[in-house]
Amino acid sequence: MILPDPKLQGDISVEQAICGRRSVRSFSQKPVSLSFLSQILWAAQGITEEAGGLRSVPSAGALYPIEIYAVTGSGTVEELEAGIHRYRPAVHGLDRISEKDIRMDLGRASLSQMWLANAPVVITICSEYARVTGKYGQRGMRYAMIEAGHTAQNIFLQAHALGLAAGIVGAFIDRDVVRTMDIPAVHEPLLIMPVGYPA
Repeated sequence: MILPDPKLQGDISVEQAICGRRSVRSFSQKPVSLSFLSQILWAAQGITEEAGGLRSVPSAGALYPIEIYAVTGSGTVEELEAGIHRYRPAVHGLDRISEKDIRMDLGRASLSQMWLANAPVVITICSEYARVTGKYGQRGMRYAMIEAGHTAQNIFLQAHALGLAAGIVGAFIDRDVVRTMDIPAVHEPLLIMPVGYPA
């Protein structure tokens, strides 16, 4: 599925987004629009320079080890079916890799932090370390983690700018997240970010 084009101008300044950003753990059940999800995914890892394929976050050697997955429920994102969706930056689109709504399972895999399952969208930030360790050795793993931090902050700021909110989870059992999502083992989860309207 090709996503709506991202907007390059918003209603609030970067400074306002930084000032207003907060981690949220309670979400409304109001559905998120597909255009808002599109904007958040673009902010996370979207292409910002077509010629060089450069993205919205800095990446060591422009190797981009980060993989983004969005988990949704039935009707939680307008015009998008429930399931696990892999973001494809090159085409600004989503591949639906599963029809399952696994938000509750992700909550259990996150040391039973069930609050995250109430968010309309749960974004999982993963890394394929080999993309950077091939050039930078073990140091590349650190670079990937730094990139994941940039990605998460962009999600926070973009969500706030849209009137949404995000939470962040780093406490989970990696193998359980990978098994629950049924993603390649080389896509190692680093952060989980529930996104939606604040309650």
